[in-house]
Amino acid sequence: MKTKLVPAIALGATLLAGCSSTYDKGPYLPEQSRTPALENTQTLVLLDPGVQYSITSSGIAERTLSDGRLEIIVQLRNRENRRLEVQADCVFKDAAGVIIGDETPFQTVILTENATEQVKFTSVNNMAKKYTVRVRQAR
Repeated sequence: MKTKLVPAIALGATLLAGCSSTYDKGPYLPEQSRTPALENTQTLVLLDPGVQYSITSSGIAERTLSDGRLEIIVQLRNRENRRLEVQADCVFKDAAGVIIGDETPFQTVILTENATEQVKFTSVNNMAKKYTVRVRQAR
């Protein structure tokens, strides 16, 4: 009798637990991000903690070419006494800060000990007025 009662109780508990549900109460507002949206406000963003520790920028030069395209030259500096390999890309935006679909592929930059390297980005059309350069560890 006891051997039949234990499986019956287990089956009943499983069925009752499976029938309970939580009702979703409707639309929700988006939650605020815990990290600031630096890519919307800054011209240079370091994406990884290791890059934040090891890389700095000694300047960004921007100019408009004769055909209206935007050219960006960023100087990346290695702050460590070891060779580093990072990747950088540029996202071009219009005057309102909206991405215009002009994003360069990540390019590998090799920085020797305490060296500074220049990386050049050029937009493909003349709609670009703002930009964000992003730097990450090489993959």
